[in-house]
Amino acid sequence: MNAAYEPNAYESWSADRGAEIIESLSYVEGGVIVILHAMQEAFGYVPEPAIPMIALARNLSRAEVHGVFTFYHDFRHEPAGKHVLKICRAEACQAAGGDALAARAEAKLGVKFGNTTADQRVTLEPIYCLGLCATAPSAMLDGRLVGRLDEKRIDALVAEAQR
Repeated sequence: MNAAYEPNAYESWSADRGAEIIESLSYVEGGVIVILHAMQEAFGYVPEPAIPMIALARNLSRAEVHGVFTFYHDFRHEPAGKHVLKICRAEACQAAGGDALAARAEAKLGVKFGNTTADQRVTLEPIYCLGLCATAPSAMLDGRLVGRLDEKRIDALVAEAQR
């Protein structure tokens, strides 16, 4: 596991903490996306009450902030599971057999992409390029990159995530 990653090391949402994060990034020009990332880093997702707070602080409409939030696939609406397994869905990985491996991971976990297992252990997410095209198909488990996936390696990643 990546030494910098600690599963479930997220804070509980509080408006005070959200305001603190927004204030700490007030100097970043046009920093809506930076604030959204900071919220997700702190809480594991972007809490819905954070959207109007960001809008007010940035003098934007809620719709504008919500638009940024929903445009990027990486932002979550709810906390992730203990482990996050991201499987590359970009063209190079698809061409190297990634579709079958993605379907295999969904079947083994019993969830579709964008969902978390019932036991809250694993969140399965698509990612659209990890920059490992030369070693496709690829994935990332808790921030650790894994290339040259095959059935054996995807099964091992899923098993590791389920621990």
